[in-house]
Formats: sequence, structure tokens, C-alpha cells
Amino acid sequence: MKKFIYTTFCLIFFFIGLSCAQEPSNSKLEWHTSLQEVHELSKTSGKPIFAFFTGSDWCGWCRKLQNDVFSKPEFVAWAKKNVILLELDFPRTKQLSPELTQQNAGMQQALHISGYPTVWLLYTNKDETANNFNLAPIGSLGYPSGATIGQEQVLFLENANRILQQAKTN
Repeated sequence: MKKFIYTTFCLIFFFIGLSCAQEPSNSKLEWHTSLQEVHELSKTSGKPIFAFFTGSDWCGWCRKLQNDVFSKPEFVAWAKKNVILLELDFPRTKQLSPELTQQNAGMQQALHISGYPTVWLLYTNKDETANNFNLAPIGSLGYPSGATIGQEQVLFLENANRILQQAKTN
């Protein structure tokens, strides 16, 4: 009987361990919050910046975009190959640092963001003497309305690829 109980407990802990195992690191997205950091990564890689304007703790459509598009394997693979991810958050209950709040507000103002979620694909140039960034927007995206339910990432990625393709031809 003791052997049975011991075996049962071992199996329970084994399955708990499996369920708590982390996803492989290659299936996770790397979101940055610093414009300076993504500027440098974009400059080095030649990839545009994918600027995601969100209200992380209050915006239902932002969460829906994350669940329906950003969490899908197709988007993860596309993002790793094509863009540098920048999250520009405008929370209501969570406190951001004054520097991050100022950076995000400046980006919001520069790109005339009036609703969430909004995504801009863009490049940056840094004016070293004035220590500020000049933005070169490529195009913007929002939640993919009209998409087939459960396949929102397909329409989102089609729209994103169209923007990137147009930028290459201009």
C-alpha cells in the first residue's frame, strides 16, 4: 500500500511539473519599452519598429488583440523575422516611471494616437545634437475587424505585410 501511495504522489508531482513547465523561449515575444533601445536594434538589424500603443490594464480591445493575434505562433514567427517590438503603455492603475511616461506621451503625440489599440510600423532617426528622435512612419494597424473568428492573425499579418511591402517599393 505504501508503494502505491508513493508511486501515486510521484506521478502527481511529475504531472504538476509538466503543467508548470515554461514554454520554449523561441515561442515568446521580446517586447521592449525603451525607444532608444529599439532604435539601436532597428538600426543594427534593418528591421522596422512595431510600436504597439496599449492600455494594458484597462483596454479590452488591446487584450483581445494580444490574445487573438500576438499570442499566435504565426505572429510570433513573423515578428521575430520582420520587426522590433516596442510596447507603449498607457495604464490607468499601474505606475510607469516618469521617463517612460514622458517617452510614451511624446510618441502618442507625434503619431496622433487617439484610440487603442493602435500599431505603427516605423523607422527612427536620432538627431544626436538635439538628442531627439525623428519618426519615419510606414503605416498603421488596429484590431483586424472583419477577420474570420479564430483566424484574426491571418488578416492582421496580411495587412502588416502589405504595409511592409509598400514601404520597400517606395
